Amino acid sequence: MWKRLCPRATATTLYELAPGFFLTRGIRGLIIDLDNTLVAWGEDKISRRMREWVREIQAAGLKICILSNALEHRVRAVGENLGIPWVSRAVKPRKHPFRQALKILGTSPQETAVIGDQIFTDIWGGNRMRLYTIWTTPLSTEEFISTKAVRRLERLVVKKFRKKGIFQ
Repeated sequence: MWKRLCPRATATTLYELAPGFFLTRGIRGLIIDLDNTLVAWGEDKISRRMREWVREIQAAGLKICILSNALEHRVRAVGENLGIPWVSRAVKPRKHPFRQALKILGTSPQETAVIGDQIFTDIWGGNRMRLYTIWTTPLSTEEFISTKAVRRLERLVVKKFRKKGIFQ
């Protein structure tokens, strides 16, 4: 059970993840969560720094797809603004939306990473598909009410991982 929830890597923000991080691991495609990973929860405004990061990733030949449980209008707005494809209303951690994202990217699970701020959606779903999973710190403390409840359980999981020395 614990292995399914454990990310392969952690990062404070996406900005820590340079193209070389992915390329040295054979990763060609990135599936990225929207809320509290690409943008603050409920926002569709993209920071200049995030735009630069996306351009840097794309310039290195990496492909990106947004995968979000959010409604289509928000996910589409960010995706179109950044010029990257998206899958909305994903119901992560189900496998089907991850398969959709892989098809869009044209990559295999072995050459794809999923990046997100939630262990029970992004990381669990990515691990179910055998993707390279990267857990990030949420961009904001604001989030959907049900997510706040799940965060309590997530904190217990993280505490257990830290106790076992899995990550800091």
